Parts: sequence; structure tokens; C-alpha cells
Amino acid sequence: MSNTELEKRIAALEAEVALLKSKAGKNGANSPWWKDHLGVFVDDPAHEEAMRL
Repeated sequence: MSNTELEKRIAALEAEVALLKSKAGKNGANSPWWKDHLGVFVDDPAHEEAMRL
């Protein structure tokens, strides 16, 4: 693999890492992950049935 090909692959990986970091930063660094999921199953009949079973 040539240096040019490696440089292109590294640039693509760096762009992907930057995108993932920006998405991860939206939730806030101090916010626990579970707070983003509170209330997801409110009034969900399928969830209520699963809990009943």
C-alpha cells in the first residue's frame, strides 16, 4: 500500500473519529448515560406486557 493510500485512509478514519466524538459530546460529559433513556417506555403496552410476564 502506498503512502498516498495510507494517508487517505488515515484522513477518513480521523474524520470518522471526529464525527463520533461530536455525537458523543452532545449528551454532555457530566450526564450519566441512563438519564438519556428515562421515560422511553412510558405508556408502552408492549413494555407493560413484558413486565407482567
